[in-house]
Amino acid sequence: MENCQSGTCGSQDPAKQQQEIELKNTLSKIKYKLIVMSGKGGVGKTSVSVNLGMALAKKGFKVGIMDVDMHGPDVPRMMGLKGEVTASKEAAKLSPMTYSDNLKAISMECFMPNKDDAVIWRGPLKHSAINQFIADIDWGELDFLIVDSPPGTGDEPLSVAQTIPDAKVIIVTTPQEVALSDVRKSINFCIKINKDIVGMIENMSGYVCPHCGETAELFGTGGGEATAKQFNLNFLGKIPFDPKIVKAGDSGKSYQDEYSDAPAAKAFGNVVEKVVELLNA
Repeated sequence: MENCQSGTCGSQDPAKQQQEIELKNTLSKIKYKLIVMSGKGGVGKTSVSVNLGMALAKKGFKVGIMDVDMHGPDVPRMMGLKGEVTASKEAAKLSPMTYSDNLKAISMECFMPNKDDAVIWRGPLKHSAINQFIADIDWGELDFLIVDSPPGTGDEPLSVAQTIPDAKVIIVTTPQEVALSDVRKSINFCIKINKDIVGMIENMSGYVCPHCGETAELFGTGGGEATAKQFNLNFLGKIPFDPKIVKAGDSGKSYQDEYSDAPAAKAFGNVVEKVVELLNA
């Protein structure tokens, strides 16, 4: 009652107000925000996020990758980023980890002295961390912010969707039916919360033999394209399975640079061209 009489009833916490200001200011400097989602784990969503970021950066775009998988933050390892975040010289914020002049990243792992520690958090803490990944990080001017979210339609993708209202979605699947069944849930999630879907990527779509050039359909093929057609979505392309993607990710090297002539590297390039075209970037 005292607060109501003094005119402060219902007033927002000043720290939260300041964070919202910083959120809006940061997002205003980022042209395109893309949430990379998958209906289930094991479809290569993080490797797709990292390779899309690297391919965009190679084309001269300024790119940030935000890893919001709090329990399995793999982006830094796949990019060969070591150490922890440091204070920005230009702003009273933290600097993201730098991969190259055109590519930066932030992840829960960047704040963990022991990279093998488990993060045991519930929803509110995850939501707060995602806000801080935007408001408290000096991203600067970006053409693209790629948000690598965990599988499913839980806390993290919902928090990102609420925090970044103009974010669009790229959905990753593999061709087999068990993955497609889950990816349809992701599509319906986007429809229910009014998120635009840029398109769908079919990952691990066949294996091109390096000796004979023949393609073996390890997990089937065409399921992602058929699902995109069913929901009237853009089909962004098929990425063939390549063990070298795993090798590059484990060593923290760029698959795009190390194996630029490989079919999967060319496929990533084609996907990026389509994304850029669809967004008029």
